[in-house]
Amino acid sequence: MDIKNNINRMYGQEAEWSGKISNHCQLGGIETSILDNGAGKGVRIAWVDTGSGLRFKVVLDRGMDIAEAFYNKHSLAWISHAGVTSPDQSVTSGTNWSNGFGGGLLTTCGLTHTGDPERDEYGQRGTHDRISHISAMVESIVLPDLKKGDLRMSITGRMCQYTMFGPQLELKRTISAVLGTSKIIIEDEVTNLGNESVPHMLLYHFNFGWPLIEEGTEISATGEWKSRGRDADDAIFNCNNDYKKCKAPNDAHNGNGESVAFIDIKPEPSGICECAISNHNIPLQVKLQFKKEQLPWLTNWQHWGRNEYVIGLEPGTHPPVGQSTARQDQTLLFIRPRETLAYETVLEVSPE
Repeated sequence: MDIKNNINRMYGQEAEWSGKISNHCQLGGIETSILDNGAGKGVRIAWVDTGSGLRFKVVLDRGMDIAEAFYNKHSLAWISHAGVTSPDQSVTSGTNWSNGFGGGLLTTCGLTHTGDPERDEYGQRGTHDRISHISAMVESIVLPDLKKGDLRMSITGRMCQYTMFGPQLELKRTISAVLGTSKIIIEDEVTNLGNESVPHMLLYHFNFGWPLIEEGTEISATGEWKSRGRDADDAIFNCNNDYKKCKAPNDAHNGNGESVAFIDIKPEPSGICECAISNHNIPLQVKLQFKKEQLPWLTNWQHWGRNEYVIGLEPGTHPPVGQSTARQDQTLLFIRPRETLAYETVLEVSPE
């Protein structure tokens, strides 16, 4: 069903609400504000309401990532105990990134490194790099224009991940939606502002939680699955276990317990890759789509700790193995001076 037909299905033809709507906010839109309490005090946010039941919070001061997200009465995202916190540039060191990891529907990792902390002859890198701790310079907010029949809305900003005598990368992000549809479209452009080629790694860390995720929720992704190789990974991702079905809370995953697999995801003939989370009990499905040529890998993170119950589906330029490993196996990407790489990811929510 195309967008126009979907809008008509949700709201009827324009004539049905023409003369009855004073403000697009009766249907949905984008509203910005500033948090005034807790660990995220002073952080800018934007609530996006698509009017279809899908609504989500964009955290402008945290790389334009997405925190809470809901479809009708159901929460989609896992939120950590920390929730939204203020940006902290000390994440360049060790595992400090984890101190401010709020989970949320999307946390962006990169732009030069994804994976555990590491040090080598090329420098020192903390967990998942810095982009999720950089504030956006908001360029535009486009609201639906009912008078013109334009139901599109979007927010665009730029984040500069800058290091003197080092990588100088800019992320331009546009998050858009259409009134009456349950899709989030994330369009990113990563540009090398510097005068030397620099390493590039990017990971979209989508985090799903209860009630979408519960025992028996199904994961679908076509391609070769491979355990990361640690004991806890092999305990889940093995031929004797149905690792595509979510587990009950598991004491083995309390603390830092987790299991991870890397998926060489297979695209459709169009080049589009698709993966999904389906809960037949609600029933509800969340689907991710992205281009194989842009994001050839999908990481599945399973963390079934009590009260920290979450699954991650994470499209990326690489598995989160770190810059050193990618350099060694000759898969590390480099962006030339003034070169721009584009990425597009679509998240769609639907009743099954």
